[in-house]
Amino acid sequence: MRAVLVVNPKATTTSERSRDVLVRALRSEVDLSVRYTRRRGHAMALAREAAAEGVDLVVTLGGDGTVNEVVNGLMTADPPTGADDAPMAERLPALATVPGGSTNVFARAVGLPREWPEATSMILEGLRLGRSRTVGLGLADDRYFTFCAGFGLDAAVIHRVEQARRKGRVSTPSLYLRSIMNQYFFASDRRHPAITLERPGEQAEAELATVIIQNTAPWTYLGDREVNPNPSASFDLGLDVLALRQLRVASTTRTVTQFLGRQPDPRGRQVLRLHDTAEFTLLSSRPQAFQLDGDYLGEREKVRFTSVPAALRVIC
Repeated sequence: MRAVLVVNPKATTTSERSRDVLVRALRSEVDLSVRYTRRRGHAMALAREAAAEGVDLVVTLGGDGTVNEVVNGLMTADPPTGADDAPMAERLPALATVPGGSTNVFARAVGLPREWPEATSMILEGLRLGRSRTVGLGLADDRYFTFCAGFGLDAAVIHRVEQARRKGRVSTPSLYLRSIMNQYFFASDRRHPAITLERPGEQAEAELATVIIQNTAPWTYLGDREVNPNPSASFDLGLDVLALRQLRVASTTRTVTQFLGRQPDPRGRQVLRLHDTAEFTLLSSRPQAFQLDGDYLGEREKVRFTSVPAALRVIC
């Protein structure tokens, strides 16, 4: 089996020594080529090249941002000659994800341990046993995502966290909590909801304040604790949506408390939830912060979301 390991050398929870251990372990099972990212977006190009070369497996070492780039590289690669009639997931290399970031939502969502040595051991076992699963993806305009997207408040919080990290701050649950409080109380227009959600054949939902989209559960983690606005979201179904109609202190606090609970089931007059949705469009009368898989991608006034079923094989 031919494989490519795409390494983000700035991954927060690995070192040069641990990378060497990982490479030796993978080479015990596969014919491995190692390629390092040099800039944002580079992992996408490396994955596209690997698919064009016809490798069987692409392994990532990095966080969710690295995984997202690799997935987008694979999904936009030209299929090998003669593979046009094969199912989408069979045309592409399989994906294996070694967690190397601060949160690693995707790796944990497919059942891998949080720490890279244990995850590597499970991936090697999966390779030996031929164990994999096929997962669906989300598509936001022309960009794929694996587990979540956000339009509004949560994306603005991610932008704030990324700015803090560029200044040398370490990504921790407390940094996220402080960023949420600062964004919510001091930088959000909470009185004038501006977002509209449109679905084919359905009445539009207007005056939404913020929208969370999930392709699986959980949405994210606070340390070891799952955060689940849409607990029924699944890689095997369409997209799930939770939108808040208002960002009032009392109703927002109640909703956040609901999806942090042991049996999350957010509901209320200010909550809109959609389950297993094939496609929808978000529009806003003013620019909104936008994120995919925990990466801030700027501001948008319109984004079309589509579910892409059975898109990718994952070693698990």
